[in-house]
Amino acid sequence: MPARLQGVLAPVVTPFRPDLAPDAERFARHCRWLLDRGVGLAVFGTNSEANSLSAGERVDLLDALIAAGIPAARMMPGTGTCALTDTVRLTAHAVQAGCAGVLMLPSFYYKGVSDEGLYRSYAEVIERVGDARLRVYLYHIPPVSQVPLSLPLIERLLRAYPQAIAGVKDSSGDWSNTKAMLNAFAGQGFDVFAGSETFLLANLRHGGRGCISATANVNPAAIHALFEHWRDDDADARQQRLDAVRGVFQRRPMIAAMKAAIAHFGGDPAWATVRPPLTPLGAAETGALLGELAASGFAMDGLREVAAA
Repeated sequence: MPARLQGVLAPVVTPFRPDLAPDAERFARHCRWLLDRGVGLAVFGTNSEANSLSAGERVDLLDALIAAGIPAARMMPGTGTCALTDTVRLTAHAVQAGCAGVLMLPSFYYKGVSDEGLYRSYAEVIERVGDARLRVYLYHIPPVSQVPLSLPLIERLLRAYPQAIAGVKDSSGDWSNTKAMLNAFAGQGFDVFAGSETFLLANLRHGGRGCISATANVNPAAIHALFEHWRDDDADARQQRLDAVRGVFQRRPMIAAMKAAIAHFGGDPAWATVRPPLTPLGAAETGALLGELAASGFAMDGLREVAAA
């Protein structure tokens, strides 16, 4: 059984070829670069464009990562889909591959569903997978999914499946909600990850396990350093520097902005490709992004060497 994950994880951005097929080799290289900087891999997250990938594409990409030597024990693949059977397939595959956990969206197409319906959805997946190694991290991202996960729902799932329900990624963007989760469930073997490094320091100070953050794709070493040194006297200053970098990316469409930065700092223009319905940054937007990053002294050390490998 892999050790429980903690620290910083990146919802790893997915590279695409000109025909919009996933590029497994570039994907593995970026995962290695992240691992070398202390960051775990929440592949197939929101910023991975996971919901623009089929279940088969996710299975093939996970297999390709493992074949390339990426350790499954450092991975928390996203497996939540709108289709129950796809979620079961992806979750079972991740468990069998030895992944440390799965990050599971609720079924999100239908809005206004009841806690009872959401409970049945998660319970059905857990029962069908039927594997004691399963560790589910609930994915609460109501700004995108429009399907929130309430505290009573989490409490009920924890009571029914205390071994399988391992934690949550709270991407509500609301620190009061994250803190309520910590207050309610910390100490019950339920690990709370903030959905952004903006809340990393606060989360750690209140008993959280770390963060799963988009910009860990581009600023991994600095975010990991805060996790490593959050008790030090300069922790607040580190947090402020992280917030400034995140702000540069957050002022633009995040996925396209991160891919533009990877393309630039890695010397690999193919990385700028996104799969529709997303669109890449235009030339003017890219220039403005890179100008702000240069003014802040931002760099992605070692990325060009990885891209050329």
